[in-house]
Amino acid sequence: MLVYAAVLMAWSSGQSLMERFSEARSCLDEMFSSRRRVGRTYQGFIKQLMLHGGVLLELVHSHLRRRMQAIAGEYWLRDGFLAFAVDGSRIEMPRTLDNEEYFECGGRYKTGPQMWLTTLWHMGTGLPWCWKIGKANEAERNHLRDMLKLLPKKSLLIADAGFTGYTLMTEILSAGHSFLIRVGSNVRLLKELGYAVVENGGTVYLWPSQAMKDSRPPLVLRMIVLQRKGKKIFLLTNVDEKKLSDRQAGVFYEMRWGVEVFYRSLKQTLGHRKMLSRAPRQTAAELAWTMVGLKVLGLMSVERIILGGKDPLSWSVAMSLQVVRSAAAERHGGRYKDMFGALAGCVKDEYKRKGPKKARNWPHKKRETPPGEPKIRRANEMELAKIEELKRKINAA
Repeated sequence: MLVYAAVLMAWSSGQSLMERFSEARSCLDEMFSSRRRVGRTYQGFIKQLMLHGGVLLELVHSHLRRRMQAIAGEYWLRDGFLAFAVDGSRIEMPRTLDNEEYFECGGRYKTGPQMWLTTLWHMGTGLPWCWKIGKANEAERNHLRDMLKLLPKKSLLIADAGFTGYTLMTEILSAGHSFLIRVGSNVRLLKELGYAVVENGGTVYLWPSQAMKDSRPPLVLRMIVLQRKGKKIFLLTNVDEKKLSDRQAGVFYEMRWGVEVFYRSLKQTLGHRKMLSRAPRQTAAELAWTMVGLKVLGLMSVERIILGGKDPLSWSVAMSLQVVRSAAAERHGGRYKDMFGALAGCVKDEYKRKGPKKARNWPHKKRETPPGEPKIRRANEMELAKIEELKRKINAA
């Protein structure tokens, strides 16, 4: 019952935790009239959730991942790849002393305490596979490292420029996965190093000086250059061109935007831009169960959408939320029984827009400078000598 209550609270439109709990409790009392109640007060509920929440979350996460794979069907793969986008976002919370001391402030000047949420988003179904919650200044790269063990075998990770680095890319490859990552001017690459068996025009090497000193081998990678709106986008991947073409790489990178849309759904559509709990442990639990609630809503909807013969990426979070909230409001008449049928129609409109949808002038819009071109140069004599020495050691071993 604790799990049901936490999920219903995530769906609630209440403006306070008390309101959300009251709505969830009323629904559960009517749905499970013969079973044990979830509790009379929010204070009692959150006390029990904090006591058992860790175990419950682990069990729920495992079940939802299995369920997600089961319902995905042909959409488990996209264009032959088990693809996941990864990205992070900051989540706000009340400006209490405890929250400030524990989570810290990681945003711009005068911002309050925030959490950092990093999500692995399945590009086949458009649903979150797993996520990691941390302090405002925690590195999303470290979050990804912690989540690598939860990825299915031979996954393809698509990421923006925040996930570069020799060490992280090596760990991704060592875990048996592949990657397609955007790089910028902070990345230095070599060409014509002579380490790969076959080199072509797109072959580059990531071999920082520290790795060279430690006699660690360079990463043999492939550079892909995309042209988008008059600008160049540079991508690095370890996947051969015969398996992942430049066209496919471009499609996958554009699909990565889906994880950004997911965060918008969490913050704007679901109405959880800011957590309401005033203590650190409760705040983290509130976000964790909100993510569970959004994933459950997605699984319920995507399963019906796929059965209806449509692509799960057409799922409309706003429409699904409207359906479940209406079902909760009309539960006295038993109309909630038609909820699952209604979820099958919760898809985005298919008409083609005649112009851009973005606002004409939004003064608070982020205007971040896009990543520049990576620095690529030919290997020098010292690096060529070092690579020959490394090749001899490898052959001798």
